[in-house]
Amino acid sequence: MRRSLKLAAAVLSGSLGIASLAACGAKSTDNNTAGAGGGSGLKVGMAYDIGGRGDQSFNDSAARGLDQAKSELGATINEAEAKSGESEADKEQRLKSLVNGGFNPVIAVGFIYQDAVNKVAKDNPNVKFAIVDSNSPDQPSNVTSLTFSEEQGSYLAGVAAATKSKTKHVGFIGGVQSELIKKFEAGYTAGAKSVTPDITVEVTYLSTPPDNTGFADPGKGKQAAQGQMDKGADVIYSAAGSSGSGSIEAVATAPGNKWAIGVDSDQANQPALSRYKDHILTSMLKNVNTAVFSFIKSTKDGNAQGGVKNFDLKDGGVSLSVTGGFIDDIKAKIDAATQQITSGATKVPTAPQG
Repeated sequence: MRRSLKLAAAVLSGSLGIASLAACGAKSTDNNTAGAGGGSGLKVGMAYDIGGRGDQSFNDSAARGLDQAKSELGATINEAEAKSGESEADKEQRLKSLVNGGFNPVIAVGFIYQDAVNKVAKDNPNVKFAIVDSNSPDQPSNVTSLTFSEEQGSYLAGVAAATKSKTKHVGFIGGVQSELIKKFEAGYTAGAKSVTPDITVEVTYLSTPPDNTGFADPGKGKQAAQGQMDKGADVIYSAAGSSGSGSIEAVATAPGNKWAIGVDSDQANQPALSRYKDHILTSMLKNVNTAVFSFIKSTKDGNAQGGVKNFDLKDGGVSLSVTGGFIDDIKAKIDAATQQITSGATKVPTAPQG
């Protein structure tokens, strides 16, 4: 799911001065010390997707991995954020500014950075890069793709949704109609139909590439959820970045007993959404934090490797949250579906069927 430049470095390299920061829309902060153990020499740059740190979802999950590196590895960190409607040149400049500031590794959060990562990484072969949620056959060898089996976690969300639905009618809201978000839709629909074959699954996308604003428009998310509930959906799963907060609000404030399903982070535990926690059935956790920290540590240890590193259900890359205990009564069903997937007995589709 996706996300001005926020800097969190206490000590910035002279080459990353105020002038270059201003050119990228940067905002200097003092939120970036080297960690309790003192400076380790490890400097990590992170370029967030639209919505940035604080989106209560995808970017925040990545931020937790960065914070862990700061705390446990003594990393100095520097954060930047994409803006709606920006150009490829803007993305490239953001990454270049991190490189010029001496940050290595540099992590790009979201598929929107793929072209920029390819170009900047090629020009800087001694810098390690990672990109979350994307991979390209043209990637230089100094780029690691951190990908996830979103369809597997979404399948479990679909099982939960269909089991809890009283109307045999559920909904899916995608932020941007991309191949990535279609994986969420495909898994969710397959999981729901595994429980109730004739269930109705409403599908709404908030924007279509190259328009990525669907990841950062809570108003659109709220409107989409209201539309789906008007049609009879009583459980709605949103994979839409910060737009999902609007969907959750709509479900939580609607009459009747309806459920929202969160994504990426445990959204019932997010401060900005805590007031709605009694209406969040579960969240499909995409443990970007685990992938981010693992990559940073491998860079620090000198064994980072390019290529694709995928995190699936079997190795904990995706899972369902249990905050609130709302799916405790269907644990056996969720566990059975999990076992079927991890054993290979159930092959979850990665694209919508039919």
